[in-house]
Amino acid sequence: MIDKLNSINVAVVIPSYKVRPFLKDVVLGLPAYVDFIIVVDDKCPDKSYEVLDGVDEIEIQYNEANEAVAPFKSKKKSVHIIHHEVNQGVGGAMVSGYKKALELEADVIVKVDGDGQMDPKFMIHLLEPLIENRADYTKGNRFRDLEALKSMPSIRLFGNSVLSFLVKVASGYWTIMDPTNGYTAIYKNTLEKLPLDSLDKRYFFESDILINLNITEAVVKDVGMPAKYGDEVSSLSIKKTLLDFPKKLFKGLVKRIKLKYFIYDFNAGSLYTAVGLPLFAFGTLYGIKTWIFTPSVNITAGTDLMIVLPTILGLQFLLQAINIDIKSEPHKDLDIKIALLKKLSE
Repeated sequence: MIDKLNSINVAVVIPSYKVRPFLKDVVLGLPAYVDFIIVVDDKCPDKSYEVLDGVDEIEIQYNEANEAVAPFKSKKKSVHIIHHEVNQGVGGAMVSGYKKALELEADVIVKVDGDGQMDPKFMIHLLEPLIENRADYTKGNRFRDLEALKSMPSIRLFGNSVLSFLVKVASGYWTIMDPTNGYTAIYKNTLEKLPLDSLDKRYFFESDILINLNITEAVVKDVGMPAKYGDEVSSLSIKKTLLDFPKKLFKGLVKRIKLKYFIYDFNAGSLYTAVGLPLFAFGTLYGIKTWIFTPSVNITAGTDLMIVLPTILGLQFLLQAINIDIKSEPHKDLDIKIALLKKLSE
């Protein structure tokens, strides 16, 4: 594992917006095996990037007592700062950073926020499944550590639980949690398959990328890790999130179902959806119409059947479609990524 990690190029993308007190410590705290540091200044009003002025290259030496990083040879890390003329949001910053990482020919690209919440010692756990060909994309999951959950604010814990279920439905990754966790790593070949320019530019970015990863049959793996909560202030608006996320998740679900089940393929799940959805919609809408506009004394047994039968049949078909979707979550086979093997053998 150590030799493999020392043999590939690892890039870290750091979106920079109102993180001036934390950014320099985040950059200096990155592990020794990182090759490229890409800081994206997203038209930051406090010009956070200025704390890195004059820094084109850094070399970080670790105390050998630090067992998490001591085995890795220290590399000189080139620092690249990208400036946006207009604020684009975290998604827009990440797209710019991803494009730069591909330009630098990085093999694996890690996203690290600039607010210091992401512990760099856990980065190796994100990289391990990618290098060992067990995943194409890894992300942090704060729900795996019960002790760490005690440090998570209650409103954030509840919101994450509800949002996790909605993202499971929309993305097709039924075994993941904590979908808004921004501590992620992605394999270069997987990133190249994504429509970067059409990804959401704001805080829906992490969920949107999951939806698009499922369409490309990428394997996603959760990596348990605690969260760090300090003095940083989030710029995420809860009210705006509650209004925007459901609409965007629904659009993402429709896009995924259309592409995966009706354009790229047509299988039993497609059939169950095509039959079940109209039946369920007809039964439900007809039932609501009858309940509102028809006096109960005028409702016949035939009318009841017209409501109940399509609703129940449609629901059964849809449940079967969901079951197929759950079983269709992408997983790894025994094939080896030829490109990465060639890189490691050089």
